[in-house]
Amino acid sequence: MTQAELRLCSLLLQEHFGEIVEKVGNSLLRTGPRPLRLLVGDTGLLPDQVKKALCVLIQHSLVRYEVQPRGSVEYEARSERILRILRYPRYIYTAKTLYGDPGELLVEELLLHGHLPMSCAVARVADRLTETMEDGKTMDYTEVSSTFVRLADTHFIQRCPIVPESPRNSKAPPAPAPALAIAEKDMYVVPQLSLVGKGKRRHSCDEEEEGEHKAKRQKQEGGSSETYPDDGIYWQVNLERFHQHFRAQALVSAVASRMDQVCGFPLHSHSGAELLPLSFLLFPIQTSSEVVRTMLRMSEVTTASGASHTQPLSSNEIFRSLPAGYNIGKQVLDQYLALLADDPLEFVGKSGDSGGGTYTVSILSSWAPPSPFPHPSLIPFLLHSFGSRCARIFRLLLRKKHLEQKQVEDFAMIPAKEAKDMLYRMLSENLVSLQEIPKTPDHAPSRTFYLYTVNVMAAARMLLHRCYKSVANLMERRQHEMRENKRLLEKSQRVEAILASMQATGAEAAQLHEVEEMITGPERQQLENLKRNVNKIDASENQVDETIFVLESFIESTMKRP
Repeated sequence: MTQAELRLCSLLLQEHFGEIVEKVGNSLLRTGPRPLRLLVGDTGLLPDQVKKALCVLIQHSLVRYEVQPRGSVEYEARSERILRILRYPRYIYTAKTLYGDPGELLVEELLLHGHLPMSCAVARVADRLTETMEDGKTMDYTEVSSTFVRLADTHFIQRCPIVPESPRNSKAPPAPAPALAIAEKDMYVVPQLSLVGKGKRRHSCDEEEEGEHKAKRQKQEGGSSETYPDDGIYWQVNLERFHQHFRAQALVSAVASRMDQVCGFPLHSHSGAELLPLSFLLFPIQTSSEVVRTMLRMSEVTTASGASHTQPLSSNEIFRSLPAGYNIGKQVLDQYLALLADDPLEFVGKSGDSGGGTYTVSILSSWAPPSPFPHPSLIPFLLHSFGSRCARIFRLLLRKKHLEQKQVEDFAMIPAKEAKDMLYRMLSENLVSLQEIPKTPDHAPSRTFYLYTVNVMAAARMLLHRCYKSVANLMERRQHEMRENKRLLEKSQRVEAILASMQATGAEAAQLHEVEEMITGPERQQLENLKRNVNKIDASENQVDETIFVLESFIESTMKRP
């Protein structure tokens, strides 16, 4: 694990869970798997604090535990899962796009609490949606529960592993830690619950305080403030399913940019022969990407997240599943499928001839070399860090694979001195590599070819490392901005609370205006600048995370590819 990843993980843990959890997580990230005793000694915290911190991390699937042969339990931090916290806003936004406000809030609640029973999540979301509605309107539990079922059916949420039942007559001693497991067929089975009710609005502050005291009193007495009919069946967000959806979106966009033609131009094969007549272009011009989108949608649930290909689909099945707006004939669809299968990037592959031909979407080979996905991230980095001429040389090496320095100078039309300096600069940053091909066994320099080439994997790893550093810098900058304006933010929050309470009691406009003037003009301008800066930082974090996802998917697919 690199220092940039360790720093970013520590910042994420501190921001979302506090200093104690960050200290425990950072210790596990630095030292690897450790038992509780060594963890207490390394962090300098009380054993009870370490146990509670581990409970939080385990609940959010950020730490896993394993029973050792001698009976001790070791805890290990999951760095890749901690880094996924950065992607939480994208998961929530995707759920909102696909399933509306109930889907957004369900995913948000599950990410916020780690895992929840279905009835608890539905009640929480219904209450939150009711708060945003007009007076007299409420959100029904059945509407939220139907969205929950849809999320489970499409595998965006899944059941958590549970402790398997042991035989009653078993005399074996209990294990030091429970072994959690769940059958694959049960991961997306929603319990049959009759959730009847409506969302509730929050009451006054006095009633809220009374409710909190009542809950604390019940907890001290050993009871639970609320029991759920599905208690013991917990649900969590399936992050890999979201990643599968993101990869599908990127794949469809790549097909659209490469295959879909501008209206008015016929499609040709690589040999130059016209595949589709000009009259065909009266149909929608994004048919290639729509065919791939349809294939991905048909196999989204049946295809495993790490699979190299989707399940084979016949041409007849694809034709029947096309959207109603695409009124194209079966023959035209077959021509599009042949065009996609003929493309060198192998977005679609033909796996058989039954049912009019069976086709698969090549998920793994679409991301692995010669994938175009990392290039849009690498080229802007080169333009910013090294200039347009270095980017020109990089593109040239990508296209030509191997070139001598003299060939680079001639093809790129750059003077010899500048080309040599740029090649060495990129070589020092691992953006290009140098391959020696000797003519004789003695490797004499005068009888050796020196060829420059692009090691896309090394370049992607270098850029990924810089992305981690960038996100960590952005997070620290945001924390600095918040610290510098802490007193002003607290004052603003107090004024807003006073205004809210006065509006609830029906105060006059003059009184409200008097309270608003507690924040002066310069302070209000400073608050607007702070809000604008924080929004820019948040948007930058999301943009960098999109680049991280592309680079991680490229590296993972390249390593898996045989």
